[in-house]
Amino acid sequence: MGICWSRIAGKSNPGPASIPSAPPPVTHPIPDSDPLPSSIGHLIDGDTSFLGSNVSGTSWFSMLTTNFSARLSQASGKIAAIWGNNATEENEFPAAMEDENLPDVGTSPDSQLRSFTFAQLKSATFNFRNDMVLGRGGFGSVYKGWIKETTSQGVKKRPIAVKRLDANSKQGFRQWRTEVGFLGRLSHPNIVKLVGYCKENENFLIVYEFMQKGSLNYYLFANSSNRLLSWETRVNIMIGMARGLAYLHMMEKPIIYRDFKSSNVLLDQSYTAKISDFGLAKWGPTAGNSSVTGHVMGTVGYAAPEYVATGNLYVKSDVYSFGVVLIEMLTGLRAIDKKRPPWEQNLLEWVKPALVNKRRLRSIMDSRLEGKYSAKEAEQIAQLAVRCLNPGPTSRPSMKEVEETLQHVGERYAIDEA
Repeated sequence: MGICWSRIAGKSNPGPASIPSAPPPVTHPIPDSDPLPSSIGHLIDGDTSFLGSNVSGTSWFSMLTTNFSARLSQASGKIAAIWGNNATEENEFPAAMEDENLPDVGTSPDSQLRSFTFAQLKSATFNFRNDMVLGRGGFGSVYKGWIKETTSQGVKKRPIAVKRLDANSKQGFRQWRTEVGFLGRLSHPNIVKLVGYCKENENFLIVYEFMQKGSLNYYLFANSSNRLLSWETRVNIMIGMARGLAYLHMMEKPIIYRDFKSSNVLLDQSYTAKISDFGLAKWGPTAGNSSVTGHVMGTVGYAAPEYVATGNLYVKSDVYSFGVVLIEMLTGLRAIDKKRPPWEQNLLEWVKPALVNKRRLRSIMDSRLEGKYSAKEAEQIAQLAVRCLNPGPTSRPSMKEVEETLQHVGERYAIDEA
């Protein structure tokens, strides 16, 4: 599926003058949307990325991943809108779009969620114009938008990402409730920031911070040299991802992300990694329990084997998925790719023997790096990935251990916690 969009002339209606701040909208326990275990049929077959071929220079490249439920024969409603680096700069505002049409949201502490009206988000996205679309999925679309904020330096235009969920979809509403419920409780430099939300009549929207560099997989699997991530940048991203997941796992009531993959990691202007899209997130086990159960949902190639086989989800099921992404970052190859020869389509089965052999490890490293990486660091990360991919969840390291190991590997890059 190629994704492209065209420019449509026109102006949107201006939004209200200001909006109130709102506390996190979900103060009661988030309902468990899938209390019963189910089979592997709920896994999407791979994580396909699509390159838009007819995208104008000022449009944003987009890729989508949607999780499908075979039993329901429809998308599960999880949208991952992936943005690439052919975008305009953060402060570059489209000339055809006039300031007076932007909603003025006044002032609000960053620590507070904003309750947007539908009219404001309609205005921010210029009536949800086609040329503002970042991506489309089975249960909605993601748009780029702009709002005006009053700061100590005056009025400032701020880019945002607006996810508009299908009003006719029950699963779309469940995703809205889950994402807002979880993200409204979280604050971490490696978790994408929830700016606000809208729940008005049958309109359900989520507003996020805008991530300038787009998704990790946009860079990892590109043939273009201008999208190459250096070794140092990759190590920094690995550390950021680990910090984000460790934060979720170490909360008083741990959160299992459940669908960790490279397309769900977004990058800001400085290539800081931020975990996004919490539509499948789930509360971890309570005291005395080691796992929770639920519909098997996620992505083939990333989902942990115990979860796929039994429906039992452990906190360390996320660790397995993290190990898969580590291998993608070492090799520059997708976890599952049916375009490769049959014996190479499953990346783990193909390269796992090489991860424990120094000489063979060199043969599977991303060729685009042209050898410009630390062999010792690559070996340490490969060994860590093998530990993360242990078939038994109890034998895997915790995400805190993973984070500490990666920080040690990246010491010479002077990586500081934000």
